[in-house]
Amino acid sequence: MTTSGPAALSLDRTSAEHFAEWFALLADPTRVQLLHTLSTSPSGAMRIGDLSEALGISQSTCSHHCQVLKKVGFVVVDKVGTSSMVSVNPACCTGLPHAADVVMGTLAAPPCCPSDLPADVSTRPLVDKDMVAVLAIYEEGLATRNATFETQVPTAAQLRAKWLPAMAWVAVLDGRVVGWTAIQATSERACYAGVGESSVYVTETARGRGVGKALLFTQVTEADRTGLWTLQTSIFPENRASLALHRSAGYRTLAVRPRLAQLDGVWRDTVMLERRSEIN
Repeated sequence: MTTSGPAALSLDRTSAEHFAEWFALLADPTRVQLLHTLSTSPSGAMRIGDLSEALGISQSTCSHHCQVLKKVGFVVVDKVGTSSMVSVNPACCTGLPHAADVVMGTLAAPPCCPSDLPADVSTRPLVDKDMVAVLAIYEEGLATRNATFETQVPTAAQLRAKWLPAMAWVAVLDGRVVGWTAIQATSERACYAGVGESSVYVTETARGRGVGKALLFTQVTEADRTGLWTLQTSIFPENRASLALHRSAGYRTLAVRPRLAQLDGVWRDTVMLERRSEIN
């Protein structure tokens, strides 16, 4: 399949000024190192003292950089007792790539689909007997609170009723279903017949085995084959693995939607991603 870049997004003056402020702040190498150190820390958050020690700078200098980054939303600073805990704002992980895509005319050559597919994972169309495993995997996703706003597991009939006909697949590893993906309609209007909303779930014990890659490969190639010209999905910014997986399949960030809805009484952001078929 050949690919060509999607049409460039227009860049208005307000957005240009906003993005320029981001890039200007990141012109300081200490701030770049600070963000990297926080992003790669095991806990995802560090005390100012520990962060300054890791960077080899004074606590006052570290605190200054954190406050500057906090003003534009790159980091979050919370008081825990007498200590200041600093963590990366997950939305910045998606906002920055989006800004770079817009400035540079978006992705010049979006990938067709994931590469390096695992040899031991196979995919096939979902059948009725798979629904027990599918619902169990979905329940695992609900429990993470980073997969969906839903809080209750539906019945098999309710879940299948959402999906487009023949637009659901499972991944099999060592003889058992370890993941699934499905596409549902975004609208009942005929003009949106080629637009679908996708979902992908992988069981916890099989993560890191390439199951998601195998599912996304099947999802996007089958969607192309059947004439779907647009796939879209919304992902919590904290779910960085899912964001990376979808980008490998040609999805691109359209926007970060702040405080879109509440989950367990907490306002959550989502990242809106879209993939356009190049053969329709």
